[in-house]
Amino acid sequence: MKCIYIQIVFLIIFAGVMIATEQASSERPVIASYYSPNYHPGDPRNDNEKGRGWCEWELVKTAKPRFPGHVQPKVPLWGYADESDPNVMAKKIDAAADHGVDAFIFDWYYFNDGPFLNRCLDLGYLKAPNRNRVKFSLMWANHDWIDLHPYKRGAPRKTLYPGTVTPENFEKICDHVIKDYFLQPSYWKIDGRPYFSFYDMTKLIANFGSINATRAALDKFREKTKAAGLPGLHLNAVAWGQPILPGETKRSDLVEVIKALGFDSTTSYVWIHHVPLPKLLTDYNEVRDVYFAHWDKADKMYGIPYYPNVSMGWDSSPRTVQEDEFGNFGYPFTNTIGGNTPERFKAALEETRRRLMNRPVKDRIFTINCWNEWTEGSYLEPDTVNGMKYLEAIRDVFGVCK
Repeated sequence: MKCIYIQIVFLIIFAGVMIATEQASSERPVIASYYSPNYHPGDPRNDNEKGRGWCEWELVKTAKPRFPGHVQPKVPLWGYADESDPNVMAKKIDAAADHGVDAFIFDWYYFNDGPFLNRCLDLGYLKAPNRNRVKFSLMWANHDWIDLHPYKRGAPRKTLYPGTVTPENFEKICDHVIKDYFLQPSYWKIDGRPYFSFYDMTKLIANFGSINATRAALDKFREKTKAAGLPGLHLNAVAWGQPILPGETKRSDLVEVIKALGFDSTTSYVWIHHVPLPKLLTDYNEVRDVYFAHWDKADKMYGIPYYPNVSMGWDSSPRTVQEDEFGNFGYPFTNTIGGNTPERFKAALEETRRRLMNRPVKDRIFTINCWNEWTEGSYLEPDTVNGMKYLEAIRDVFGVCK
């Protein structure tokens, strides 16, 4: 009898543990990491501008320490691999899934004359045999592409590809995105609706000439998505800066612009969009604390969900001519973040989890900068100093969504 009683107690405890585990899994925040797709050879624009086979790995290889305490170069543990190779991308996908990253948000480029850096997604991710392990989505990086790889201090800033497109091309782009990406089984959706983000509000509105015309174009984008058989479209705005409307010189209120355009959510791309870096080597925890204060305000400002960001670091010095004096002279000559150890990154994740768990389950989403922004000093991919520790920090804090 005593043995049966013990067995019953054990089963009750075991069942409770299993239920708690299932609840923890279902309540776990969704983790979406930005992905920068300029680490593969063969892009036609790069070949034309920089020479055959050039990609941003060349800047990573040649980076140097520029001031006391500056840690460069960063050396990738996996080597200078071609992300447009499905086998290389498969390794990234497995590492992301095994450590709790649910989705990649690809920085996606499309100009009036066509795509840029699309081989990473089209040839790498979409042809990877394990792509369903990590979802994907697009953030249209609709900013001007400036010739700064690398940038010579004081040189004229040359725009290679303007970020604005014509209304006609915008419509073609919408059709392309829906047909070739949204309908992919691994496309990331929120409430069944594909997540699509815009980086630059000023450029978005400049495409159409006014707030009203931009809202009409976005509404048509939604209609096209529904016509393709999807329940709708989740439009996200990367909320930073203050947009300038066409024909005006005074900056507009970002909150009012986002409301007028009817976005479903906002997010951030990187901490430094909201936190000034006062020192050449600004402490990571100082930046974290100021960003979390911004998060408190952002949660209340927009009237729609704000998906916070955790940044791994910041150091854009590889994008500068290495022989130049380095300082805070204007991007990519900017102050950096230091002391961004895996342990401090983990502490930022723990605070993020604590805050997110006070939200409704559907709003427990955050972004990470970045999976592989090596030339801006913010990456989760393993290097020869810290190995997999940044990824392990994510896994240790959030576990892995099965």
